[in-house]
Amino acid sequence: MSFRHDSPDSLGVLLVNLGTPDSPSPGDVRRYLKEFLWDPRVVEVPRPIWWLALNLVILNTRPKRSARAYQKVWTEEGSPLMVISRKQHAALQASLDQALPGPVKVALAMRYGTPSIKQGLTELRDAGARRVLVLPLYPQYSATTTASIFDAVSEELRSWRWLPELRFINHYHDDPAYIAALADSVREHWAANGQAEKLVMSFHGIPREYFEAGDPYFCECQKTGRLLAEALGLSDTQWLLTFQSRLGPKEWLRPYTDQTLEQLAKDGTGSVDVICPGFSADCLETLEEIAMENRDVFLEAGGRQYNYIPCLNDRADHITQLCALVQRHVQGWPEASQATEPQEAATRAARAQAMGAKD
Repeated sequence: MSFRHDSPDSLGVLLVNLGTPDSPSPGDVRRYLKEFLWDPRVVEVPRPIWWLALNLVILNTRPKRSARAYQKVWTEEGSPLMVISRKQHAALQASLDQALPGPVKVALAMRYGTPSIKQGLTELRDAGARRVLVLPLYPQYSATTTASIFDAVSEELRSWRWLPELRFINHYHDDPAYIAALADSVREHWAANGQAEKLVMSFHGIPREYFEAGDPYFCECQKTGRLLAEALGLSDTQWLLTFQSRLGPKEWLRPYTDQTLEQLAKDGTGSVDVICPGFSADCLETLEEIAMENRDVFLEAGGRQYNYIPCLNDRADHITQLCALVQRHVQGWPEASQATEPQEAATRAARAQAMGAKD
């Protein structure tokens, strides 16, 4: 969109999650995995070596297997992650419209796949957003996730002549409202289903060498787990924290979720509740890997009862928490403190035209 002096300014919020294939077909899954796994933030391997491994081996084998997994969780509306993300987007827009005095536009984007970060930023620019807050839906910071979104936003803005003011939310792993929403979701599950012997908190893993190089993700997961256990009043023997979704031969953050569940069952633990506090929305990793695959692991090893507690998704308390998070991070911007006067843009345009401007 070309600049116009009569365009009213607004606040933009770019809501970003990981992404999803357009369909569960092997072709669409392959295109998605190629974009995802080529990101140097995700796989820190020299590019020539990784190009060979990715294109000659991984992309010739993994897409079919992943497509079968996606087919297990795909709905009539589409990918669970996309369906939930759209609901989060609409709910957050409605909440911010009520919470902020000035105009605000929320755009949904995915780091990989569609709608892209480029599309999301363009949508905000077309809506007149002169100030943009980027909200990655990753409670815990990692270079593999949050920093990758920063890279993509920066790459897109390199081509813009007129840049917006920009703010970026790195994490909210210890936000009291986030912890409270997680705790309430667990209590509601217990009220409906009873409390299991153990609460397993499963987070997505990263290679251990990333943590050793300085990535704070492991520590932030530990803090989230500790705060959630404290909020629920759990003793040290009633909960444990694990990591899932490892890929390749390297060591990842331990303990591994599948191995832990298997050992718990073998050691006599009869029932477990599993929650994934690192995911803001249910997706392949929670619905297929945790709710299906790991359930089978636990039950086949001798466990009797396995319950998966859904992500916060578009729960009202989750949206309220995200809305408050945005409000804190946009303090000092005009839209957060005062309503825009309707005649302001028209007055600005009249002055510019008086000086010879065409728009």
